[in-house]
Amino acid sequence: MEKWREILIAPETTILNVMEIIDKSSLQFAVVIDEENRLLGTVTDGDIRRGILRGYPLDTAIEQVMNNNPVYERQGKRISYYKELIKEKKLKQLPIVNGRKQIENILFAEDILKFLQKDNIVILMAGGMGTRLRPLTDDIPKPMLMVGGKPILETIIESFKSFGFTNFMLSVNYKKEVIENYFQDGSHFGVRIQYIEESKRLGTAGALSLLTQQPNLPFFVMNSDLLTKINYEQLLDFHQESSSMATMCVREYEYQIPYGVIETEHHRLLSIVEKPKHKSFVNAGIYVLDPEILQYVPGDEFYDMPDLFKKLITMNKEVAAFPLREYWLDIGQAADYDKANGDYKGVFYD
Repeated sequence: MEKWREILIAPETTILNVMEIIDKSSLQFAVVIDEENRLLGTVTDGDIRRGILRGYPLDTAIEQVMNNNPVYERQGKRISYYKELIKEKKLKQLPIVNGRKQIENILFAEDILKFLQKDNIVILMAGGMGTRLRPLTDDIPKPMLMVGGKPILETIIESFKSFGFTNFMLSVNYKKEVIENYFQDGSHFGVRIQYIEESKRLGTAGALSLLTQQPNLPFFVMNSDLLTKINYEQLLDFHQESSSMATMCVREYEYQIPYGVIETEHHRLLSIVEKPKHKSFVNAGIYVLDPEILQYVPGDEFYDMPDLFKKLITMNKEVAAFPLREYWLDIGQAADYDKANGDYKGVFYD
């Protein structure tokens, strides 16, 4: 039996009995239900103490002191949604009910990561030299540049972790010791980190040929110079629902031609459009791949992810595009780095 079932109580239960239940349980919380298991209210130690201060004797029915307007949620939503609600409302627990308001589960803040945790591997490409950001990258690799008071790579890892992804592989090359000394095995960040060491630059897909063990689940590949608020759980769901072998995140890019664009037919001029704007989808540097994809990656040669997708397309394999609507920034140049630091507080601080 789930532990939370031990803290379901009837509204006529006395304050004294509820105190005993709460003290006995490690959950420090009780849920009041009717005879049909419907949520009526919740009780904490604080609720009981406030009731005592108001003069209620210990044989008073708990319904007199319970919180009769607790925060609760309907079942069937993503666990990451519940996690964000717990965080936003600063809750220690969250009752989950069905359409009849019957208790189906109780989520506890301290246990939420256990519900979230997933076994999919996240491979972060952190071997680039960051040439366009010199002299900032003379002594450290680009993913270790400080944005918002922490390395870019740390923000990426924390973001994945918030959705339950805790198994990481970092592909390193330039100044690799800086990354390895900072993150080590990941245990002090609450994650597990292994390293893929490129003796030469192999590109965003070529580095996958260095994997010593093939993943058994779809896995992420992401550039380590990106800041984004993408929901990685939604991305993985999209990949699986579309039965795709490979999914590429794309974002809309708008550009303006700075001239009048001419349309002609033979010698006749048909129209002139002044400085038209065009929109296209561009590669956002975040991917989900099925394990079988690795058979198409050549060994020990430079091979970028767009090359892999082009190969799959020519082979008529199922590939998909996942359009980003969330914040996204590629930190490729000094102006991007300045923008990242300016954006960070508003985007990543709750």
